[in-house]
Order: sequence, then C-alpha cells, then structure tokens
Amino acid sequence: MTTTTPAPAAGIPVGPGLSMFDPIFVGIDEFGQPVYITLAYRNLLAGGEPGGGKSGLLNCIAAHAALSVDSRLVLLDGKLVELGQWEDCADAFIGPDITEALTVLRRLQVVMNNRYAWLRAHGRRKLTALDRLSVITVLVDEIAFFSATVGSKQEQEEFVALLRDLVARGRAAGIPVVAATQRPSFDIIPTSLRDLFGYRAAFRCTTPNSSNIVLGHGWAEQGYSATDIQPTNQGAAYLIAEGGVPRRIKVAYLSDAQIAGIADYAAWIRRPGGLTSPTDAPADLGLAA
Repeated sequence: MTTTTPAPAAGIPVGPGLSMFDPIFVGIDEFGQPVYITLAYRNLLAGGEPGGGKSGLLNCIAAHAALSVDSRLVLLDGKLVELGQWEDCADAFIGPDITEALTVLRRLQVVMNNRYAWLRAHGRRKLTALDRLSVITVLVDEIAFFSATVGSKQEQEEFVALLRDLVARGRAAGIPVVAATQRPSFDIIPTSLRDLFGYRAAFRCTTPNSSNIVLGHGWAEQGYSATDIQPTNQGAAYLIAEGGVPRRIKVAYLSDAQIAGIADYAAWIRRPGGLTSPTDAPADLGLAA
C-alpha cells in the first residue's frame, strides 16, 4: 500500500519557535551539565573585571530574546559595540547618550504602569505566556557609564532611580532587566539594588569584596569568591539564583560571526510581515517611530 505524506500547510512558520518563557541556555557547570535560567520573571546582574566574559552572557541572552517570537529588545550600550550587532533586532538601541537613555526608560515605566493597570482590571498579579503580550527584555551593558560617567549628577541619579524601578517592578509586567558592570562597587551597585536581581553572576573580580558586591555579602568567606577565577579563564563565573548557592559555570561563547548570523536571521523574521508578530505595536510602546 502506497502512502503519501501531505505537503505542509501554507503559512506554517519555519523558525526556532523560542519563547522568553522558556529556559535560556547560558553555558555549562563545572560538571559539564547544561545551565539554564528562566528570565521572564527574573532580572540578572553580571559583574566583574573587563574581559571576564560579561558580554558573552549578555549576547547569549540577546540571541535567545531575538529569536523568541514573544520578545522585544531594548538595548543600552555605552560602547556601541558590545550589543551593537543586535541593533536591527531591537525596538530601541541606545548608545552613549544619557538623554536618550532616560527617555526610553521613562517610556518603559509608562508601559509597565499600563500593564499593571491591565492586570489589576483582570484580577491578576503577573503576565503569562497565554496573555500574548511580548516580553520586553532590557539589556544594559555597563551600568556605571550611565550612572556615574556621562551626563549631569541629576541625570545620573534619575537613571539609577528609573533602572531601580524597572528592576523592582518590571518582572511581573514582562519587562526583565539584564545589566552588567565592570565596576562592582557599592556606589555603582548598592545593596538595595543588587538584592532586587534574582540572578547574579560574578565573573573574575580583583578583590573578595567586589565578588561579594555581586553575589551577596559573605559568599567569598564561604569559599565562593570570583577572585579564584584565573584571568585566562574567560567566561567562567559564579552564578547564584534566588535563595540558592553559587555554582561555578562557563558561559557559552558566540563568536562575532555567529552573532552576526543569528542577528541577521532574527532581523529577517522580525521584519514587517515576518514570522514574529508581537502583540504590542512599536507605536504603542513609544520605543520606535
């Protein structure tokens, strides 16, 4: 008996089918086991000395977000080059301009407040994948650039206040924040801000105090110190989740060529009429013209 396989129905998307509510692969642990994080209801802080691998972690998350059908990207990169290859996938890409950064953060705050009003009207406390609202992933490469380097003191203080508000309230509204800094100090990451991040990754640090500023007070004294990471072991870090114990991981590395390929494909599926169709229009968010 001859059977014929039916042809695929027209309109079925050929794509990765990722979601921001799915676990995100970020690397392997010291036993070679894969490490995943679920970012939709968490925020992530990465800190450590320059060249430690923070940008590698950010790019892993950016790749997953760019390929997710329910995600939108907002990128703040003072150096332009760490997250620059994802610009065509993002609703907003902010370079070394604190005025523009403040404008986007204020708009995100409005979106967050609107979503909470919607949740309250429906007797809910957080968004879920069934709501079909896009997860707005905010990536900030180098907090210190916007909070302590450019702009006036008033602008820097407003940036910290807006970022703190997004980190504190954005999770349940589908606006997770991933932030990195190469200056893990109390003036850049005060304890009140650090403790709002559900995930924290400490890459190589020069002092136990810097490691504790990222992971939390006392972990270095218990043997979990990022000073133990060798300078040549780029991408190695201690990762801690809420209420957990730090685990040694090696962050997955994407080369520039791999990032370019993923970003090009992600931009193609995000084009008007492409495979992805976020529920929120750019005009609704005020993040794009």
